[in-house]
Amino acid sequence: MGNRLKELQQFLKESPNDPFLKYAITMEYKKKGDNENALAGFQDLRTNHSDYIGTYYHFAKFLEEQGRREEALEIYKVGMEIAQRLRNRHAYGELLSAYNMAMGMDEDEWDD
Repeated sequence: MGNRLKELQQFLKESPNDPFLKYAITMEYKKKGDNENALAGFQDLRTNHSDYIGTYYHFAKFLEEQGRREEALEIYKVGMEIAQRLRNRHAYGELLSAYNMAMGMDEDEWDD
């Protein structure tokens, strides 16, 4: 897995503003359990590539996994607004479904 990360980072040096590369690197960090770098990657994507719609679902899921439900719900909401603006119905539907699931969980179910 480390080689893939190194390859992606090399590609990013060549194309430093490519949101897909940033997203792929962030997902590699997430897979490795490197939560600090994953969080930084998601925050960078949200700040600098706000229209990269794939970020929102995975960022919110990441926050849910960290027990940060309120922040996750906010990310889902922002993602839905952007999906609507971009007329991306598929992304909107995925975000809405995930948002509703997160909203439906009781606090005592949260630790599963």
